[in-house]
Amino acid sequence: MPRPPTPVGSFGSITHTQRPDGTWYARTYIRDTDGERRLVERRGRSRAGADRALKAALADRTPPAQGTLNASTRVRELAEQWFADVRQEVSDGTKSPNTARLYRDYLDRHILPGIGALRLSEATVPRLDTFITTVREHAGTAAAKACRSVLSSMLGQAARHGAIPTNPVRDIGRLPGVRRTVKARSLTLNECRRWIAQLEADPAAVRRDLPDLTRWLLATGVRIGEAIAVDWSSIDMDRATVEIDYKVLRVRGVGLQRIRRTKSDAGHRTLPLPVFAMRMLERRRAATGSAGPLFPDSRGGWRDPSNLSRELRQARGSGEFAWVTSHVFRKTCATLLDEGELSARQIADQLGHAKVSMTQDNYLGRRLTSRRTADTLDHAIGRTLG
Repeated sequence: MPRPPTPVGSFGSITHTQRPDGTWYARTYIRDTDGERRLVERRGRSRAGADRALKAALADRTPPAQGTLNASTRVRELAEQWFADVRQEVSDGTKSPNTARLYRDYLDRHILPGIGALRLSEATVPRLDTFITTVREHAGTAAAKACRSVLSSMLGQAARHGAIPTNPVRDIGRLPGVRRTVKARSLTLNECRRWIAQLEADPAAVRRDLPDLTRWLLATGVRIGEAIAVDWSSIDMDRATVEIDYKVLRVRGVGLQRIRRTKSDAGHRTLPLPVFAMRMLERRRAATGSAGPLFPDSRGGWRDPSNLSRELRQARGSGEFAWVTSHVFRKTCATLLDEGELSARQIADQLGHAKVSMTQDNYLGRRLTSRRTADTLDHAIGRTLG
């Protein structure tokens, strides 16, 4: 049976020789990071000196350790190391604080109680598949998918550090999609008019700036957190554009935050503004000036997105617009652009989506296919088929 290969970075026994001039030489063979076996030799005035010089040279050639993770590490220990990296990403501004909060919730509610005591060598495909299935049965498909995503990231880190050979989450069974019971719905133009009229007839809604906020959401298609993060310095009145690069959110234990990050790189965008939005801006600038938030709270600061959503729910009432949420205006903007025959890529850029499929599947209200499709087919094959 052939001898197993020497592990990468390890070396054999060290031999020592002394030359006639009294110089000592220490040498050994090391298997380098490229897999090749090479002779390494160093000299010194003494045997011990040559030995120290050789070991220092070997240390320089040995790949650095990948951390403290190994097959005996428990899942809960990996989770804390992984989450420390998540917190660092939040500090660096590359991950949202709310994303970190959700990760922590899934760890504490499901992953750590369910499989935290397992060692990484015991986190096999069958065990993880059973765990995810259990989460789905007790907490729903959405929670199961979130736990799977968190586990995949955690165990991917373990695989990169050499603690396990591969990421076992990749091989567990697929989860069914969350079936939407309600299709994407948007306001018609007549509904938009009636909605604005309803708000302007409501003193509380007017006091809370909801009519102009609705106009802004329809004009831009931005998310509610992005809309209330806009300040006057982000608006170019001469070019009729607005830069979207901030969002306002409430971080647990910290409070209200305006952060310079959106959901993806595509979220940072400069949007052209329609004429009706410019008229609204000119009116607001004349009334309140052009400093600070575009839609401030009663004290001139940033508005709380949760409070604003509650105010919209109160303003919509229980009648015709009981189904309306802040996201409906985003869908309405997308659908109107679609009906104006803009491309899906253009609409995705307006909304800040990296993937066109996200826009098409979730933000465009379903309608009849354009008559142009029938006209095109008729022109192409109608005469042939008679």
